[in-house]
Amino acid sequence: QARLVESGGGLVQAGGSLRLSCTASSRTFRFAVVGWFRQAPGKEREFVATLRISDRATAYADSAKGRFTISKDDAENTIYLHMTRLLPEDTAIYYCASGLQSSISPRSARAYSNWGQGTQVTVSS
Repeated sequence: QARLVESGGGLVQAGGSLRLSCTASSRTFRFAVVGWFRQAPGKEREFVATLRISDRATAYADSAKGRFTISKDDAENTIYLHMTRLLPEDTAIYYCASGLQSSISPRSARAYSNWGQGTQVTVSS
């Protein structure tokens, strides 16, 4: 499988914005769905956003609706998560993931077979 590499994390003040990037190492890599998940210290990994490649349909966790946008740049083979109006509770390691066609809900981590190494996002109050 192609390697997924995230970047764009960092320290930002509450109310600020960040754009996370996730690039696949191989342009021949094909997948049906991509997603972003996050894991805060002491908490389980949770769903943030997903995008279906075939029709660009998207879905978001309630905590991300209206603030985060997932998108894909085909030319760059990169998936983005644009985050605005960040809150301290958004602090976490953010992971991108890709998966093949599956009956499993793309909101579940089980729908994804390929994961990046994660990028830290810290939001100060």
